[in-house]
Amino acid sequence: MKEEEIKNQEEENILDNEENSENSKNSETSESTENAENSDEKDPLETALDEIEQLKDKYLRSVAEFDNYRKRTLKEKAELILNGGEKAVQAILPVIDDMERALENGEKTDDPAVLREGMELIYQKFMKALESLGVKKIETEDADFDTDMHEAVAMVPGMGDDKKGKVIDCLQTGYQLNDKVIRHAKVAVGQ
Repeated sequence: MKEEEIKNQEEENILDNEENSENSKNSETSESTENAENSDEKDPLETALDEIEQLKDKYLRSVAEFDNYRKRTLKEKAELILNGGEKAVQAILPVIDDMERALENGEKTDDPAVLREGMELIYQKFMKALESLGVKKIETEDADFDTDMHEAVAMVPGMGDDKKGKVIDCLQTGYQLNDKVIRHAKVAVGQ
């Protein structure tokens, strides 16, 4: 009986050893598959370095794009400054042509009324050209004195209470360009 028990125990040991070897093989296989799965997943350091490279590339592209934008706007501003008066000059050229014709025709006549009429027509054309550019006169007739529009060069006393603080006379016409004063009207103000 003891022999049978020893045999049974030996068989059990052999079976246990076989199971253990199979379990170890299975664990090795699962470990190798886990390692294979982990090798498919990138190392966190590698991932971070890739992300840093992408962000660096994006940053450099943004900086280059902004630099190009800055250079382009500077070039456009320089062109505007250089050629900004082109519209004004084009508006004034017809007036110059009229003045040249008036000078040529002025030599042919001695009638001051004709010369005066020609000068008035040229003046009107010139004022229309300026208005088309946004230039207009500052009105001073019966206007209240306004330091934003007028420059007082003289104070006229004894004009009465109704003329106090009012523009009495305009010594030099003032002009605005698109509602911005480009030359103040020089005026005499009642005191």
